[in-house]
Amino acid sequence: MNTIEKLELLSRDSQYDLACACGSGKDTRRRSSDGARWLYPVPLISGGTGTMFKTLMTNCCSNDCAYCPLRGGANAERCTITPDEIVRTFTEYNYKRPLYGLFLSSGVPDQPDRAMERMIAAAEILRKKIRYKGVIHLKIIPGASFAAIEEALSYASTVSLNIEVPGVEHFKKLSEKKDFMNDIVRPLKFIAEQTAKGMKYSRVKSTTQFIVGASDEKDSEIVHYMNAIYKRLNFNRIYFSAYQKGLGKPDIPGEQREFTLNSGRELLTREHRLYQVDFLLRKYKFAAEELIFNENGNLDLRLDPKERWALAHPEFFPVRLNCADKETLLRVPGLGPVYVSRIIALRRERRISALSQIGLRGVSAIKSASYLDFS
Repeated sequence: MNTIEKLELLSRDSQYDLACACGSGKDTRRRSSDGARWLYPVPLISGGTGTMFKTLMTNCCSNDCAYCPLRGGANAERCTITPDEIVRTFTEYNYKRPLYGLFLSSGVPDQPDRAMERMIAAAEILRKKIRYKGVIHLKIIPGASFAAIEEALSYASTVSLNIEVPGVEHFKKLSEKKDFMNDIVRPLKFIAEQTAKGMKYSRVKSTTQFIVGASDEKDSEIVHYMNAIYKRLNFNRIYFSAYQKGLGKPDIPGEQREFTLNSGRELLTREHRLYQVDFLLRKYKFAAEELIFNENGNLDLRLDPKERWALAHPEFFPVRLNCADKETLLRVPGLGPVYVSRIIALRRERRISALSQIGLRGVSAIKSASYLDFS
């Protein structure tokens, strides 16, 4: 393959990792296809739409991650690209069409540090020779040494190491080769230490990702780990990717047990609910203990988690629109940070008698109004 052909394949195969900034416009945000699969905004060298030049250094991999279509032994077309090829092509592409930055990940054909070396080499060339000042997001390979992680931090704007599932037992069901505590948790803690406030790499952002539905995990287990990642490790963002049936083989070797317990549509809804929980924890000042799960430990697929909380706490409502503080208003279903900011700004000038005054109309306005007191 020539460089263009390799990048077509490798950038397409990078779509399964979401732990990076994604576009927000109608042409760049993720969307669901008729087959209940997420379609990802991956900028291809042939000229797709998107904000991040996103590719693997190689899709060759010896790991046995059951959810991954690129796992060792899977039937996939393989190739590898060199650091010089990445730098040359990214630089040319960025010149023609300015991008948000570069996202580099990699399969693991042999040792984790060997995979890290290729990504780090590309980042080093960009920073030192090309003098590139933009965003570089480097994927930390599970099992990478602390020395390799620290070198990646020296060049990266953002690093990510995917936690995949909430805990050792779930991880064992998806990989016999990797060790959850040594290959995932230990380096996650090291990244947190190195990027903490006041440390050398405090400027570097850190993210991680869960694969939703590849094991038989409960939403409550994921939320427990989310809370720890934000509170103890101070990571910047957590991403979620609904497991896509047919791309991997999530079963215990020898038992042929299928772990994907939900249909495609249910998995996409689960992913969406977890993103809503993520916003409640990060932006709405909810505590993890306040979230409501069903008897199976999962989030309600019919109602968003904030509305579910509101229905369980009638004593909290109605909220007085014209005098409640910001955090109280954020508890009202249908009101997010933008509308709450508008409310606070407008009521400095006059009393608000209708949500249409802040631009909220239709079904959302009717829902929110049922939880509000306009007096």
